[in-house]
Parts: sequence; C-alpha cells; structure tokens
Amino acid sequence: MTGTTASPRTVHLAVYDTLADWETGHATAWLARGGLAVRTVGPTARPVTTLGGLRVTPDLALADLRPDDSALLVLPGADLWDGDAERLAPFAATARAFLDAGVPVAAICGATAGLAREGLLDDRPHTSSAAGYLAATGYRGAAHYTEADAVTAGDLITAGSTEPVAFAREVLGRLGVFEGELLDAWYRLFHDSDPAAYEVLAAAQGTDA
Repeated sequence: MTGTTASPRTVHLAVYDTLADWETGHATAWLARGGLAVRTVGPTARPVTTLGGLRVTPDLALADLRPDDSALLVLPGADLWDGDAERLAPFAATARAFLDAGVPVAAICGATAGLAREGLLDDRPHTSSAAGYLAATGYRGAAHYTEADAVTAGDLITAGSTEPVAFAREVLGRLGVFEGELLDAWYRLFHDSDPAAYEVLAAAQGTDA
C-alpha cells in the first residue's frame, strides 16, 4: 500500500473503469468521518476513469490486498460488470476470499451481478437493482432475492443502483459508525431530508451534521 500500513480500521474501496460515481460516496465519506481510513484498490496500480470522468489512481493493486488487512471491501457498480464481466471477475473472487475469512463485503448495483456469477448469492439473502437483472446471470440464488432497498446477511451487504443512502446505512451500521437512533436519524436526514433527524445528529456530535 502506498505510504501507509493497512489495519482492521482500513476500508478498501474497489475502483475500476466505468465505476458509478454516485453509489458509494455517502458510505465512504461517513466511514472516513467515523475514523476509518478509506483506501482504493484497482485492478493494477494504474489510474482508472469513472463514469463521471474522474481519474483515480489506486492506493494499491488487487493482487496486494489481503482480507486480514481490511475491515470491509466495498464493490461499486460499473458498466464493466455487464459489458466485460471477465475484467472484474478477480474482484468477485476477492470478495469470496473476504467472506471466507469473515471480513464483510458490500456490493451495490452491477457488483451484485459479479457476486452472483461467482456463486456468492446462491445461499444468502440479497438484493440488487431488480430480480430479473440477477436472474440474467444464470445464478441459483433467486429464492433468496429480497425486495428491499438494501440487505445485510451476515458479512454481506447488497443494494441496487438507486439506493446509495440505504447502502451506506447498512455499511455504517455494520462497522459501528452509527447505531440505533443515530443510524436511523442519519438515514432519515440523507434519504428523507427530515429536519428533526438533523437535530438528533447535531446534538449527538456537538457540531453540524
């Protein structure tokens, strides 16, 4: 890793060409505000370009990532998950290694299709952008599909492309950044623009939320 030593307080965000910029921003920003380090992991150490045209230089290459060094692996959606899935298949294989090691994985949008192809959704409750979207992968987990904004099943979090706030809620709760009333208030503020929720967060933090 570039210039730092990883620890269980480090979250790893996968980055690759065509990454969907909007899907993980709530999660990563509030993880960082909660005291966790967020490090980016690319297919290699070479820069990638997001759907929004942002150029990101990964902190490390996927081959150098180990579950023991991480508190969480975050897999965003990207056009490549559908248009050239083989290019991102190593990230799904890494997700398997994380889950086998008892380290959480959070996947949103197209990344859920990658996990489906890897067989990681065959026996776990999960969600995605639509049931038919995952069915098109030919996976065997349709009976475990849940119509919900986001689903946490043990160490696995899944969500669809239109639910970045619900996705973040599950991530923040899983890592203990917010819990109980505060987690609910955070969600109501950023999902529902509830002014009462802002007051709860501001009071708890002693500053502007």
